[in-house]
Amino acid sequence: MKKITLLFITLLCFYTGAFAQSDYVKEHFTKKEVYITMRDGIKLFTAIYIPKDASPQNKYPVMMQRTCYSVAPYGESKYPPRLGPSEYMMKEGYIFVYQDVRGRWKSEGTWTNMTPVIDDKKSKKDVDEGSDTYDTIDWLIKNVENNNGRVGQWGISYPGFYTAAGILSNHPALKASSPQAPISDFFFDDFHHNGAFIEGYFFTFPVFGVQKKDTTTKAWYSMLNAGTRDGFQFLLDLGPLKNADKYYHDNFFWQETVNHPSYDEFWQKRNLPKHYGKVKPAVMLVGGWYDAEDLTGPLAIHRAIEKSDPNAYNTIVMGPFGHGRWSRETGHTMHSSVYFGDSVATFYQKNIEAKFFNHFLKGNGDKNSGLPNAYMYNTGKKDWETFDKWPAPNATHQKLYLGADGKLANSQPTAGTSMSFVSDPLKPVPYTEDNSTTMGFTPHNYMSEDQRFAGRRTDVLVYETDVLNDDVTLGGEIMAHLKVATTGTDADWVVKLIDVYPPNEQNNPYMTNKSIILSNYWQMVRSEVMPARFRNSFEKPEAMVPNQKTDINFRLQDVLHTFKKGHRIMIQVQSTWFPLIARNPQKFVDNPYKADESDYIKATHSVYDDSFIDVEVLK
Repeated sequence: MKKITLLFITLLCFYTGAFAQSDYVKEHFTKKEVYITMRDGIKLFTAIYIPKDASPQNKYPVMMQRTCYSVAPYGESKYPPRLGPSEYMMKEGYIFVYQDVRGRWKSEGTWTNMTPVIDDKKSKKDVDEGSDTYDTIDWLIKNVENNNGRVGQWGISYPGFYTAAGILSNHPALKASSPQAPISDFFFDDFHHNGAFIEGYFFTFPVFGVQKKDTTTKAWYSMLNAGTRDGFQFLLDLGPLKNADKYYHDNFFWQETVNHPSYDEFWQKRNLPKHYGKVKPAVMLVGGWYDAEDLTGPLAIHRAIEKSDPNAYNTIVMGPFGHGRWSRETGHTMHSSVYFGDSVATFYQKNIEAKFFNHFLKGNGDKNSGLPNAYMYNTGKKDWETFDKWPAPNATHQKLYLGADGKLANSQPTAGTSMSFVSDPLKPVPYTEDNSTTMGFTPHNYMSEDQRFAGRRTDVLVYETDVLNDDVTLGGEIMAHLKVATTGTDADWVVKLIDVYPPNEQNNPYMTNKSIILSNYWQMVRSEVMPARFRNSFEKPEAMVPNQKTDINFRLQDVLHTFKKGHRIMIQVQSTWFPLIARNPQKFVDNPYKADESDYIKATHSVYDDSFIDVEVLK
């Protein structure tokens, strides 16, 4: 129970951005707890915090968050240390509303992950997060005194998904929506990357795969007791994924994951971006360039809305943050060992987030908010940049070829040769050197960690440029176009984009790990995995033909990063990335979750020198 309570407190503090705020909330807000009835009769528990100076002459807009992580503290006499997205917005004055979504905590109903969208609702029984958002807003506007008729919604991570799905409510009072680190599609976000299972999430399944029996204020699930702090060894000793049934045989989300190994109807129904059409509220997507959980979400949803409704107010913000880290100020903004400046989260909260909501909920609400289409942090220059459109239309495509001599070059080699390595799933490449991070709720620091430990292994291919004579800024999408072969019949292909620091790089004074040196540091900038089984279709996996040259094409997600003069650009290619990514047996099986131990085989992989990485360069 101790571990459950600790996890609950951690989630609550993170998703509310809680910090010591004395009795400010209690002194300035009146708390009410209500059940709001949805159209199908299910009642959702809702906590409402109303400014004490609200009156018919001083009305406030509503700021709402819907969450699966609890709206605690429960009880009208109990107050959280902070309200809203930031301290600044709390003190500017809003009516803050928090709601447990259906099937969670004190709300009624049945829980499902990433509730499928029902576009054509034919009866009151056809409910989804859009309808629950609509019904909640409708009740709030009609029943909470002294509101000004305008509602904003925000949330980070899973609450970000509920915010993104809430856009589809189309309630006329919903004027501003900010999905932050939202999940957009579980086959490409969070629990999978391009269909590859994120085994680093293994310990989280109790939170998402156990139904509660009644409304409750206490955690009803039990976390797995691994008996170790070394997640790498625990998951390696676990063996094939089918052995996880001894822990999760009655976990409905684990069973759903195991029984849907391809992009079938189960996952397709949880593809949120395809449902956007005409978008009514102003939208601000927010993400972190080093978000190990939901980097895909904000980029995918922004892209989808730009396509479905070019006239919508649709802006995106990407900062130098890990998952949700923009919600609280740390002073010196760090990710792993990389320092990005001071008070970066404060700048975002005051000059971007508060400005957005104030304009649409308190101001005239037109499209002239003073914010650009894209507010993006350049992680190489370490400064904010603004764009009228993202990706920037003035970017030029450039191909970086993976030469068999280890050179990363702008022109295609003429030799027609390849580099090879032996991949052994029983001796996988670790995704991090820091074992202390392998037992957490989800991975974090690896997104910018030093990659020297990986590049010096024989089962990782390394390609790099000469020392750069000028700055090179990559801004936009990255596509990997690999030409490969294997002696097996399946393989995962991992590509990492890396910034190689010069030998004279000095450590910054805020590094917590004093054993790391930034001299010749290999900072990961972007990375992604692609299972070969899905190279032609995520719905219909195919085996590779042994020793046959094969195309593997996939997206690495966007970047905005300046590789400075004196640095090098590096690409690493590998096939295991453990335990972030579950090990590919390298023998094609219909369902990798049910592979036998004998299916895990060594294989020799080859990468041909006409392989290239397509990047967008900004001048």
